[in-house]
Amino acid sequence: MIVDLVRLGRISYAGAYEVQLARQQAIIAGEADSTLFLLEHEPVLTLGANFHPENLRLSLEEYSARGIQIEETGRGGDVTYHGPGQLVVYPVFDLTRFGKDLHRWLRDLEEVFICAVREFGLEPRRFPPHTGVWIGEGKVAAIGVKVSRWVSIHGVALNCDADLAPFETIVPCGIQGYGVTSVSAELGRPVSAADAEPAVLWGFESVFGIQFHG
Repeated sequence: MIVDLVRLGRISYAGAYEVQLARQQAIIAGEADSTLFLLEHEPVLTLGANFHPENLRLSLEEYSARGIQIEETGRGGDVTYHGPGQLVVYPVFDLTRFGKDLHRWLRDLEEVFICAVREFGLEPRRFPPHTGVWIGEGKVAAIGVKVSRWVSIHGVALNCDADLAPFETIVPCGIQGYGVTSVSAELGRPVSAADAEPAVLWGFESVFGIQFHG
């Protein structure tokens, strides 16, 4: 199966969201194929459908002063941070061709990033009941999705060489007592989003049996 591959570079959350929605509607209308978007976001906190205000540790004014935007989203989950040095992956896929099962979709996305992170010699793991990919006690990849008429939007953020300090200003994903990590922090050397991209694409190809065009 061929999937379109689109690199958006560094883009605002709102800009990427508009691109996703347009592609989702085109797929629903039968006018486009499943598409994988790769990008990095400007600093932003995204609030999921299960967001709890107490998981923000600063005031809205303090986040603004730090140059961090706040965006409400329709994805699952609570609050997370996106910023430069994080590879954000939005698979806008027609799930009728990928199992038509939301639980399976989440587990398959986890498997993609488990495979990708293993390529760096690390030992990623699942941490039920929490969705995402972990190394030890730290989350390295956060996952939040939304599906409409079986076409997905939103996706996965992999911490490559991102600044992890902004995560200290929130309760990441609403999970108390656990932190976040990055591929760079675990390896003790810089691994950029661009460095991680080939491993992530290989993970998608392996898990979903797809080939990319673009």
